[in-house]
Amino acid sequence: MAIYIITFFVLALAVIGMAIGVILGRPAIKGSCGGLNQVGLSGSCSGACSSEEKVICASKKAAQDK
Repeated sequence: MAIYIITFFVLALAVIGMAIGVILGRPAIKGSCGGLNQVGLSGSCSGACSSEEKVICASKKAAQDK
């Protein structure tokens, strides 16, 4: 029973920490050009990419459109 109580408090502490982050206006987590962008299942690269990665992303997207 003690494990369940400890687990509950650890998860509650994590949720409270995330809520405080939202309340204080921390910027949202942003994705990268990796992941689904590499296989063409996502829209476009977001602002988290460098200019070089954006060029690569645009060229891959143009190649897929042809």
